[in-house]
Amino acid sequence: MTPDEILALDRRHVWHPYAALPAASPPYLVESAEGVRLRLADGRELVDGMSSWWAAIHGYRHPVLDAAVTDQLGRMSHVMFGGLTHEPAVRLARTLVELAPDGLEHVFLADSGSVSVEVAVKMCLQYQRALGRPERRRLGTWRGGYHGDTFHPMSVCDPEGGMHHLWGDVLPRQVFAPVPPAGFDTPPDPAYEAALVDAVERHADELAAVIVEPVVQGAGGMRFHHPHYLRVLREVTWAHGILLVFDEIATGFGRTGTMFAAEHAGVAPDVLCVGKALTGGYLTLAAALCTPEVARAISADGVLAHGPTFMGNPLACAVANASLGLLRDSDWAGRVARISDGLRAGLEPLRGTPGVADVRVLGAIGVVQLDHEVDIPRATAAAVGQGVWLRPFRDLVYTMPPYVTDDADVARIAAGIEAAVKAG
Repeated sequence: MTPDEILALDRRHVWHPYAALPAASPPYLVESAEGVRLRLADGRELVDGMSSWWAAIHGYRHPVLDAAVTDQLGRMSHVMFGGLTHEPAVRLARTLVELAPDGLEHVFLADSGSVSVEVAVKMCLQYQRALGRPERRRLGTWRGGYHGDTFHPMSVCDPEGGMHHLWGDVLPRQVFAPVPPAGFDTPPDPAYEAALVDAVERHADELAAVIVEPVVQGAGGMRFHHPHYLRVLREVTWAHGILLVFDEIATGFGRTGTMFAAEHAGVAPDVLCVGKALTGGYLTLAAALCTPEVARAISADGVLAHGPTFMGNPLACAVANASLGLLRDSDWAGRVARISDGLRAGLEPLRGTPGVADVRVLGAIGVVQLDHEVDIPRATAAAVGQGVWLRPFRDLVYTMPPYVTDDADVARIAAGIEAAVKAG
């Protein structure tokens, strides 16, 4: 098919994420990708500033990851996980336990990040039931969060400013504390700490768990907060027998400068959700890790009744093992720090310019927040004009590039953000 034929069929039949049908503006047609570049059908090349929604941390067509998929194809592409097991899944579980914060020893493999949150919620609810506390069936969180697009994850997304407010009348009613004060380096606010503790303690008898994104609230607004608030949550949940869930689907595997964002706080949750970068962007895979205490309680009560058809898919597990091996064997922390320095240098000049409300960088995350909604088609086109792929949303123009992005391409991404800010 010609590019025009493909785009015409796309407009007629394909429903893209967070879009009406047909989409308000046509998508850009990608022909191939390699390294950190997307090659469009019209011949243009774009530096990928998004890591394909934060997943492709090693870039595209990495020879090690390609080889892992090819080798596994020669063995088996899939086998059901009920009653069967295989080496790629077992190796992956062991590696995740080694990498994760201490105490998380059991791994439930899932299809996607949102499904891993569903599994985590089910774990927490069943844990409380197993302990004879079935009345504990609500979840606590803070505003400004995002945890996925399926129903229980939607219920702990921000109920007003988030993208799922449309479903407020049908979702479970959860407990929301105020949004955490902005700023990774901003000293903790005692008044907010007291409000956070109060929100949990007032509902302690009905909360099964508290779930938050540690340090970085992603799709809810790209906000950064001080790690101290995670320590506050750990203490108050422990004191009241409430489980603590960290959603590290966006932040896990090095994005904030530590392997997991929880490490900034020096605390471990009872349940940890991971996804996105887990396979290096090759295949969909996620996991919910839990402590032995959680697993024992559920198992004494019965079984965890969840079993995705493609749970533990061998292809996904094999490439995840290869991706995590690449990460562990590389100076990923140095690469993330270098990207962070480059983003600060490139984005800081935008602070105080017309229309810009804030500029912030943490690890390999750079954010320019505007004082108005972004004109997404204009902003995207402006970035593409600079040879950069970005995906702005709401009032944000941001980047989360692959860790293999070199200094010149980081500078190009910053120039693309500048162009998007001015146009959008």
